[in-house]
Amino acid sequence: MKLRILAIGKPKLRYAADGIAEFQKRLVRSCRLEIHYLKDGNDSHQLLQRSEGTYRIALDERGLRPTTTELVKRLDALEHRGEIKTVSFLIGGADGHSEALREASDLVLSLSSLTLQHELALVVLLEQLYRVFSIKRGEPYHRA
Repeated sequence: MKLRILAIGKPKLRYAADGIAEFQKRLVRSCRLEIHYLKDGNDSHQLLQRSEGTYRIALDERGLRPTTTELVKRLDALEHRGEIKTVSFLIGGADGHSEALREASDLVLSLSSLTLQHELALVVLLEQLYRVFSIKRGEPYHRA
């Protein structure tokens, strides 16, 4: 299963860019990961268009708030459903996601009850994905 992250806007904050690069490097041996940065403007349309035919997970503060262990179980279940080839994580811009995008998504997931700046949301998502794959490999990165 391939993981694709579609994010509105390229990271401009140095600390975010560094965190993204670090976790991308760590994830190379764990999964097939693509990150695509989309231009601001008509965000929901772009995200829906670029994620067509994939399992869509919209990141939104109104979504489900799973624990890391629950996220491991969800991603495992998707992986074992043979028909899902790509999971797309959708990160909106400054205005967040439209109701239409949330409704078109297969899952709406919250990384926090707080509203996160999109660059920070990307770093948090990548760290959690790294943690998920560390758990799956039985590595000590995650401590419950």
